[in-house]
Amino acid sequence: MFRKLTLTAAVALGLSATAALAAGEAHIEDFDFSFEGPFGSYDQMQLQRGLQIYTEVCAACHGLKYVAIRNLADEGGPALPEDQVRAYAARIEVIDAATGEPRPAIPADKFPESALAEAPDLSLMAKARAGFHGPYGTGLNQLFKGMGGAEYIASLMAGYEEAPECAPADFPGSYNSAFANGGYPEECKDEDGKHTVPGSWIAMPQPLYGDDVVFADGHDADLHHVSQDIAAFLMWAAEPKLDARKEAGFLGVLFLILLSVLLHQTNKRLWAPHKVAAKKSA
Repeated sequence: MFRKLTLTAAVALGLSATAALAAGEAHIEDFDFSFEGPFGSYDQMQLQRGLQIYTEVCAACHGLKYVAIRNLADEGGPALPEDQVRAYAARIEVIDAATGEPRPAIPADKFPESALAEAPDLSLMAKARAGFHGPYGTGLNQLFKGMGGAEYIASLMAGYEEAPECAPADFPGSYNSAFANGGYPEECKDEDGKHTVPGSWIAMPQPLYGDDVVFADGHDADLHHVSQDIAAFLMWAAEPKLDARKEAGFLGVLFLILLSVLLHQTNKRLWAPHKVAAKKSA
């Protein structure tokens, strides 16, 4: 059964202009994901663990309406056997487009939409969020670290902490050191209106605590690891063809290098006689 959550991961209470200006004050950890870099690729077992976390914890509220269930069998993804994909689909209830009646899903169907109106769809969340920012906008940090959407999600999941002493006990929301655009109490600002603690207060209560699931492969299920696993799965959901795109890009670069060498040699051969004639005439 899916665990029931109550509030959204991305809609915060009390969004203010001051909080928006403090977007760079959140703490985003630079996780070491296997798919990073020009030669990185998804970890199949990590994606399967992330799918389990999504199924048992996140799916009660959040949907993946742009992801087809059959993609769970793709190479470069979770790579589940076809019979497991069919069994997984049969556990999901969808609305038949022709009859308007609920029925068990089939692999050709897409994941359901979010169950709560205020819960955002997670299909593209890893590409919609930038984890890294810099003094000149997002350019410098993203040039070397990437966009950081997966790091943002993992940091958000692991960023719930006890509220600082400066905050009133009845301030709405949950304190999260990785979420900068939420509500922020006046008591936690200095005389210039600047935030004295990182992050802000988010509307969604803490969804992961560690040991939320039991993995079949016996992998650690502490908060740090489950945060990475769900972030990796959501990165795959947003970019399922990442491995194929990197392979195509690598082959394209090799082709351009080879073409450049051939053009250089052709240019030398075409112009060599003219250079000799020019030297003789000189």
